[in-house]
Amino acid sequence: MRLLSFLMLLLIVSCNAPTTPSAKITIEPELAEGIKDGRLLLLFHHDEKTEPRFAVSDDVTSAQVMGMDFEDYQAGNSLSFDFGTFGYPIENWQEIPAGDYWVQAFIVKHETFNRAGGHVIKMPVDQWEGRQWARTPGNVYSTPQKISWDGESGVDIHIDQIIPPVAEPEDTEFIKHIKFKSELLSDFWGRDIYLGAHVLLPRDFDKNPNEYYPLMIYHGHFPSDFGGFRTTPPDENIEETYNARFNIYGYEKIEQQEAYDFYQKWISPDFKKFIVIEIQHANPFYDDSYAVNSQNIGPYGDAITYELIPHIEEQFRGIGEGWARFTYGGSTGGWEALAVQVMYPKEYNGCFAACPDPIDFRAFTTVNIYEDQNAYYLNGPFRTTDRVGKRNYLGHVSAMVKDMNHKELALGGTKTRSGDQWDVWQAVYSPVGEDGYPKPIWDRYSGEIDKEVANHWKENFDLRYIMERDWSKLGKDLEGKIHIYCGDMDNYYLNNAVYLTEEFLEKTSEPYYGGEVKYGDRAEHCWNGDPTQPNYITRLRYNTMYLDKIGKRLEETAPSNFNQKTWTLTK
Repeated sequence: MRLLSFLMLLLIVSCNAPTTPSAKITIEPELAEGIKDGRLLLLFHHDEKTEPRFAVSDDVTSAQVMGMDFEDYQAGNSLSFDFGTFGYPIENWQEIPAGDYWVQAFIVKHETFNRAGGHVIKMPVDQWEGRQWARTPGNVYSTPQKISWDGESGVDIHIDQIIPPVAEPEDTEFIKHIKFKSELLSDFWGRDIYLGAHVLLPRDFDKNPNEYYPLMIYHGHFPSDFGGFRTTPPDENIEETYNARFNIYGYEKIEQQEAYDFYQKWISPDFKKFIVIEIQHANPFYDDSYAVNSQNIGPYGDAITYELIPHIEEQFRGIGEGWARFTYGGSTGGWEALAVQVMYPKEYNGCFAACPDPIDFRAFTTVNIYEDQNAYYLNGPFRTTDRVGKRNYLGHVSAMVKDMNHKELALGGTKTRSGDQWDVWQAVYSPVGEDGYPKPIWDRYSGEIDKEVANHWKENFDLRYIMERDWSKLGKDLEGKIHIYCGDMDNYYLNNAVYLTEEFLEKTSEPYYGGEVKYGDRAEHCWNGDPTQPNYITRLRYNTMYLDKIGKRLEETAPSNFNQKTWTLTK
């Protein structure tokens, strides 16, 4: 009787168990060549106006994505998608509501790197698009197709599209483009690695061969060309579309007008002459290297400071000395501007760091990696609360830290390969793990923090801690060079680390740091120091807004013969 009851219960459970759907992925034969290893993404989206590959985000409107790694694919075979893999925003496929969706399959190709140190890893490769998986030339995908999802029926998807190569920009009278092989990075990655730069030259550069110029290094995300510079007036009849980020209409016209205004200033006879460069340093982990030496990403700090910048200065008549170099940028670029100033204190004469990524890891956005046990949750005796990750200027929260990290887990898996923000922080700051990939700062699924990794971050990349630890050695070379600006309602809570850093800077002595820290009232990401203009304007004026401070710094620190080498200063 007991046996019969058990068999009946087993039958009931089996009948109620969900049927795992199948997804068969085939690839157009001419697109299958060259595919061996990679990550297969399956995407669902509710809106036909946007391709699923472009609709994955931190926001509540994100498309659904699930991902699985594959190796040793053989052309001509099909791929079977594993629905047991992790998904975002919905973790388990069984919870995806029934309904009509636009579905798309996408393959992120991986290549093998035999890195210095003996590690062999498989990673996506930047193709001069800035390591953006949805736009990387050579990646393949299917044309979106509409399906009725019931959680049981299978779906057949045919990959029939490939992303074409990037069209690289052409030189103009004022803007030149550099592609430079780095010996340091090539040795590290075991293959030829190139750095790029867009170079803005001063007026009458060719007419004045005896002039030499200060160098302004603008850090930021991968630029396809030099931004914010336009030699013609704004286009006529621009459609005044709505910009959700800034809540205004006609922002494209504003951008074009600002770019044209900058050009007019640039060529005016009373405007100071200098060289501006925007660096391209995408890598297998992200669109940007963070401009420092990293165990996982490589010696980008040395490559940029000692290889690329001297090469540009020699080719375009830069003064070529540390007192004539200044760094600035916002967000990622803000962190880089301060980091290279701290890591190479004599090679740069000032940094202007706007809305920098966390510069004190006691406030790694909303996580204290040294004291908190979990990055995702605030844990109490009777309740657990999700830790917030993103807000607007009113404090309204749109994403949690867990959401943002789970998105990257679905896109890139457990080996730091999503190409997104939290993964690159981990790649830059972490030691190399035994498998050759970055050692996680926390478990990407659960959020549990690894304190050993946190200590490595602290000793090597916590900029406030490094300055405080080494001020007796660094202080004299950083005096007057540090300028930090941040909105007090930064979307990613980056102002919290700035507060902590300011607290240290104001206590410095012998010498006192002698720079400035300013906050924008109710300003979001990325406020950069001008309280008289809205954020959407000042973000377009990086190349002019710090010039008065730079001029003063040059007057105070330049050699006595500096004026004879061209930058006209007002005494």
